[in-house]
Amino acid sequence: MTDRQTPPPERYTVISADCHAGADLLDYRPYLASRHHRAFDAWAADYVNPFADLQAPEADRNWDSDRRLAELEQDGVVAEVVFPNTVPPFYPSTSLTAAQPTAEEYELRWAGLQAHNRWMADFCGLAPGRRAGTFQILLGDLDAAVAEVRRCHAAGLTGGVVLPGVPPGAPVPELYSAVYDPLWAVCAELGVPVNHHGGSAGPVLGEEPAARAVFMVETTWFSHRALWHLVFGGAFRRFPELRLVLTEQGSGWIPGVLDMLDYYHRRLVGAATRASTAESKFGAGLAEAMGAGPRAVWERNCFVGASFMRAHEVPLRERIGLDKIMWGSDFPHDEGTYPYTTEALRTAYAGLPFAEVAAMVGGNAARVYGFDLPALDTLAAKAGPLVDQVALPLDAPPPGATSPAFATGGSVRVW
Repeated sequence: MTDRQTPPPERYTVISADCHAGADLLDYRPYLASRHHRAFDAWAADYVNPFADLQAPEADRNWDSDRRLAELEQDGVVAEVVFPNTVPPFYPSTSLTAAQPTAEEYELRWAGLQAHNRWMADFCGLAPGRRAGTFQILLGDLDAAVAEVRRCHAAGLTGGVVLPGVPPGAPVPELYSAVYDPLWAVCAELGVPVNHHGGSAGPVLGEEPAARAVFMVETTWFSHRALWHLVFGGAFRRFPELRLVLTEQGSGWIPGVLDMLDYYHRRLVGAATRASTAESKFGAGLAEAMGAGPRAVWERNCFVGASFMRAHEVPLRERIGLDKIMWGSDFPHDEGTYPYTTEALRTAYAGLPFAEVAAMVGGNAARVYGFDLPALDTLAAKAGPLVDQVALPLDAPPPGATSPAFATGGSVRVW
């Protein structure tokens, strides 16, 4: 007589790999050094918040711990990776989208980011085991950045570092540069994930209609650049334990881009051995610098924070890597799935095997960010989405849903 297979649980354990939070503006003041208080008071007095999701009555979702836990549980989410959202001190906009600071701006901007990091550690401490807070750095002073990685890791911020975008023309070297090796080294040493969030790496385009359209077309491409910069720059050869997470950039683009990167890798590495080819000057030294090819690096070192993965991306999940995909709700943004997360999961994952869905909605994030999955399973046994319900296809989007997760007619992007 053989043992029967253990049936799956009744509910999924959902960890959102992409949520956002930050302090109310004036609440950052205690996290600044006292020498910056006068400058902060002057800045805060003149600041006008341009973001609807940071204004009442919904703004306190960003910092009200009890409200946030209740709403996420109501939506079936028991843990979250927390990226920044509100405007930190001395910034003109959210720090994810702000341009690299000038030399004159650097001291106060850096103080503002460190204040946010300190606040984030306290915020995560209000919900032990349920928040993996990310922390921010600047790239203009690598010694300071490395020190901040060590400090934030020691403070319990398990979400990892948020890698700033480096658009063309930025006042810091491109991400393929070996100048960043001290940063990669400390992240590899400590097991700190390196996150690159969508929308953070493009140039400033303006506000006219054409500029907004161009932003929508190009923004994910600029965010993807971190992948091929680090791959071709050899960061993963020099630091094999380094982990890169690409968040809120979609996921369907990954197989095609890996095919393209492998194509160029073969051409350039081959050209290096044939001096007569036109490509030889581009491929010289590449094989020695980068080691394994792009696809091998992806399989060993990289992950995707696939916020509200869309139905047209799901058939590509094996080519992306079932162990690479981490679903995210993007709470509390308007484009997020709250309060229709179960419906969003049905849209994407209806009919898939339990083990595949469980990995994508929680198991992979637990592994990458160090969540205690058995402890979260206990919470999810009461709050998680029902497995049987997620298995049912969704006939129509919920009335009032604003998330692109429910948009019809989607197609896989070329990037």
